[in-house]
Amino acid sequence: MSEQITGAQSLVTSLEAAGVTDIFGIPGGAILPAYDPLMDSSIRHILVRHEQGAGHAAQGYATATGRVGVCMATSGPGATNLVTPIADAHMDSVPIVAITGQVGASSIGTDAFQEADIRGITMPITKHNFLVTDPADIPQRIAEAFHIASTGRPGPVLVDIAKSALQAMTTFQWPTELYLPGYRPVTKPHAKQVREAARLVLESRRPVLYVGGGTIRARAEQELRALVELTGIPVVTTLMARGAFPDSHPRNYGMPGMHGTVAAVGALQKSDLIISLGARFDDRVTGNLDSFAPGAKVIHADIDPAEIGKNRHADVPIVGDVREVLADLLAALRTEADAGHTGDHEGWVRFLDGVRGTYPLGYDEPADGGLAPQYVVQRLGQIAGPDAIYTSGVGQHQMWAAQFVDYEKPGTWINSGGLGTMGFAVPAAMGAQVGQPDKVVWAIDGDGCFQMTNQELATCAINDIPIKVAVINNESLGMVRQWQTLFYNERYSNTDLHSKRIPDFVKLADAYGCVGLSCDSPEDVDATITKAMEINDVPVVIDFRVHRDAMVWPMVAAGTSNDDIKYARDLAPRFDEDDL
Repeated sequence: MSEQITGAQSLVTSLEAAGVTDIFGIPGGAILPAYDPLMDSSIRHILVRHEQGAGHAAQGYATATGRVGVCMATSGPGATNLVTPIADAHMDSVPIVAITGQVGASSIGTDAFQEADIRGITMPITKHNFLVTDPADIPQRIAEAFHIASTGRPGPVLVDIAKSALQAMTTFQWPTELYLPGYRPVTKPHAKQVREAARLVLESRRPVLYVGGGTIRARAEQELRALVELTGIPVVTTLMARGAFPDSHPRNYGMPGMHGTVAAVGALQKSDLIISLGARFDDRVTGNLDSFAPGAKVIHADIDPAEIGKNRHADVPIVGDVREVLADLLAALRTEADAGHTGDHEGWVRFLDGVRGTYPLGYDEPADGGLAPQYVVQRLGQIAGPDAIYTSGVGQHQMWAAQFVDYEKPGTWINSGGLGTMGFAVPAAMGAQVGQPDKVVWAIDGDGCFQMTNQELATCAINDIPIKVAVINNESLGMVRQWQTLFYNERYSNTDLHSKRIPDFVKLADAYGCVGLSCDSPEDVDATITKAMEINDVPVVIDFRVHRDAMVWPMVAAGTSNDDIKYARDLAPRFDEDDL
């Protein structure tokens, strides 16, 4: 007869069997039984200061390592505090498993203390979720959760476990097979669709590879590079795909979209064939859909069939894992090349090189000699280098981090793309540092974002997680202020944070057991970053006091056509059709 253990012991043993080494969480009444056996486990539990921090840390961990991130919280407010990171992970296809406690099975539905229907609340924002009331089900549900989170299109899975199930006696048996009827992600693309895609590629004169975050999730960077080396087709990498293709490669024309490069936006607009790889034609990339890439046919490859044709009709839909799609497409094009059939893209590349040369990424130096935020981000990227991991919050600093840091490798850029969650940077950096303890991890944050989750500096200091934080402090909710400047007649309603006075970020860092530094002049930027790079035993926070009126350019205003891209406030590029 198998040994009798508690459901809580079964949960911890199940997590160990699933390969979990690190969990971010906070105990509370309903989940408390699980915390007792956790003391004797090989799993490292990191006590965060807010459940939102636990969820974002799990995301950072997952993106930096390629493994499933795990967070844990109690019922009611503990679980609801995980809603934002769960929604964030859902939008950006990040594999996390959230374990939540629930009130006892007999109390469910009675409005018991700290009861919330977290399964119902998160149903639209999880890939799948479970409510476990029978302790015998715990190993099976944990195994299924990790499988679902990490296969197909990755995403968050929630396992809500009643306190009564954690306290009851049971036996542990790790499942030898999973029974998930209806869940069979298609990874192998259809050969006929691949052949049709190859035909369109060879026929096109102005093709572009529109590379999305799914390419990173599929670990398809080598296949992508091989395809570009074979064909010479231009590449654009979305906000979620920065690092999927090296920025140093001459065929990389940068990031498309609302704050993309003129060359990347022009590449999509003027193309005759878009080869979409793990991208979803998000509104921030397409601008007004009716005027997006009007002359382009579309090959849309994605592991999630629901994404194909959702926003833009696909002439060749390909359901499959991007890595396998690229491998098969590469084989088909190599066969054609051996037979003497190759595409002619020289004129197209020459045109895009001209656009890139005419409209490079740049910025204006502040007239008063103050500190340009773009300069700070650029120097940070150059000093920390391409092997560092960079996380960001959301807003102007996020766009500058996407624009002015050169990304050479996947997994080195971690941000909140689809949901746009302020406060993401610090806890995500914490998770990334736990997952990659030998890497340098920089959180590039804004003064607004930083004040939403900076309590996790305490977690980092206590647990020897030496992240580095660059606060781009412009005293404002900068992106909102930019819109107020451009569209609301400079009426700055509720965007002034006064954060060069309150709080004092250097003193705050010191209070949290970190090293606090400040910098307000261009001459001191390099020395300050270098000093931070030399401190590796505690977290470091740098308060970069930057010029507050800097704006993110280029810009496609929300809802307008990509044809209306502004390179600077008074400069709208015009693409010369005669050059094509």
